[in-house]
Amino acid sequence: MSGRERILGRVRRALADVPADERPYEEAVARAYLREHGDRTAGQTVELLAENLADYRAVVHRTEAGGLPELLARLLAARGSERVLVPPGLPPGWLATAGPTRVHDRAASTARELDRVDSVVTGCAVAIAETGTLVLDGSPDQGRRRITLIPDHHICVVRVPDQVVASVPQALGRLDPARPLTWISGPSATSDIELDRVEGVHGPRTLEVVLMSGT
Repeated sequence: MSGRERILGRVRRALADVPADERPYEEAVARAYLREHGDRTAGQTVELLAENLADYRAVVHRTEAGGLPELLARLLAARGSERVLVPPGLPPGWLATAGPTRVHDRAASTARELDRVDSVVTGCAVAIAETGTLVLDGSPDQGRRRITLIPDHHICVVRVPDQVVASVPQALGRLDPARPLTWISGPSATSDIELDRVEGVHGPRTLEVVLMSGT
């Protein structure tokens, strides 16, 4: 008997006493959990997002829409970035005309080529205040998943307050589960080995988040 057959046999035995007419799990389980914790204004929700992003060791910046190109240019210069990866639908006014060489996201780009890029700049689909989480869904201003996992420096622009929600249930209501969702809570890190935190294991070591208002 194979391992697969043994596992399926155990499942059948566990389900042997379940009536055939029992309500499906999706109907039987109550869904009365809270959709958010507390009563906050839009401004307070944005402040909570900023606090939790910083708690996850993301670097948080704030700007009006008109100041975004100058801020991004300053952040890239401070990083010493010479090549910046841009998704195909990044708004053209976000990056200043002068600055690092722009590398466009191409399907033919290899992991080695993407690893030679200094920084990547993207938008996001939604940001969750209670968990300090950014969600990317592969939209044109975010690009494919791998462009935010391979470069060592990621700058993510969040339109506030429009793209900020309080909780995970609220975020799920805005997202399409059929899209390639990437959930980001701070720089990539793990503590698997002797509980020592190591950053940059399966994503960027540095995450900078720009909260942009006035859009």
